[in-house]
Amino acid sequence: MAAALARRVSGLLRPLSVSLCTTTPPLCRLSSLVQPPPLYTCAAAAVRVPVWAAAGQTPRYNILQRVSALLPSVTKHPTRNLTYYSLKKGKRKSVKSVTERFMRLHCGLWIRRKAGYKKKLWKKKPARRKRLREHVFCNKTQCRLLDKMTTSFWKRRNWYVNDPYLKYHDRVNL
Repeated sequence: MAAALARRVSGLLRPLSVSLCTTTPPLCRLSSLVQPPPLYTCAAAAVRVPVWAAAGQTPRYNILQRVSALLPSVTKHPTRNLTYYSLKKGKRKSVKSVTERFMRLHCGLWIRRKAGYKKKLWKKKPARRKRLREHVFCNKTQCRLLDKMTTSFWKRRNWYVNDPYLKYHDRVNL
């Protein structure tokens, strides 16, 4: 893994080291780990090869192409994985992660736990752990998006025995 990372970083820095080597020779000696030695010694042979071939055998890419190899999340777009028509019955399906992570109140608001409420609790102070145990409301845009990602089954009113959220289901005395 370290070797692969070193190869990627050297490919990212190689065009920079080539441009620095042309201006300052002492810096070229320092960057010998990054850049391999030149292939041709005479100027006539170097003219016949492409520029990228003389500069470490890699073609030149723009910065986005070089960084996207290191960080694949730069070019990936987020998706909701929403099924409009199922294969069996042709019905719309709810997104499972929404129904597991969020709870819809009958008034149309959605509540969720704070991010990181299960992670590395040993290094968090008690006050922060208490804040992480609290539930927070989603804003209007998030509620609308979550409504689109669930079916009417999750929007109906449920009557549970000893429901701790009973006083939050209806918005009164605002």
